[in-house]
Amino acid sequence: MASLTISDKILEKYFGYLKTLDMNTKKILIRKLSRSIEAKSKKKTDLAKMYGAWQDDRTSDEIISEIRSSRVEKSSNDSF
Repeated sequence: MASLTISDKILEKYFGYLKTLDMNTKKILIRKLSRSIEAKSKKKTDLAKMYGAWQDDRTSDEIISEIRSSRVEKSSNDSF
């Protein structure tokens, strides 16, 4: 899973919502965040294992042709 990086301005906005939580909820949130940090630091992804994961006997032209032929054209315009 990719990490999400946010700006200080957005972080302050989140903190504005979180600071109104009761103490018990804040403690639960701290524990969950702490666990997520620990889990990420222990987990390492071996990119070499991901290489070549897609296996198919078709050529790229056959795959592209199949994708294009499976497209559905919407002929009517729905009005609101």
